[in-house]
Amino acid sequence: MSCPTAVAYSMSKAALDQFTKSLALDLAPKQVRVNTVNPGMIATKIYEGAMPKDDVPALFERTATIYPTGRIGQPEEIAKSIAFLASSESSFTTGVTLLVDGGFNLTTADLPSQ
Repeated sequence: MSCPTAVAYSMSKAALDQFTKSLALDLAPKQVRVNTVNPGMIATKIYEGAMPKDDVPALFERTATIYPTGRIGQPEEIAKSIAFLASSESSFTTGVTLLVDGGFNLTTADLPSQ
């Protein structure tokens, strides 16, 4: 996702993605796996700190229209992704940035403004 008005945010996310890959290479000989999860918009209360609480449902509804899945994510979906990466079920997975974003990364849509 590109946020033209959020240079620091976008650059820090890109830096974390590269950090994940570099750290995974450094720690692989010690059998330590390093992965990250990059979520899309998730229905949490964090948005209540950025806008009036009553405006949050409308933001979620507007945002859902630009996601290929037609909805935003739920916290449980991110938790399950993290649990998978931390489990032995992903024992051959390292240096991965797992996109859990309902396909938003596949679009050219801009996030709706407040």
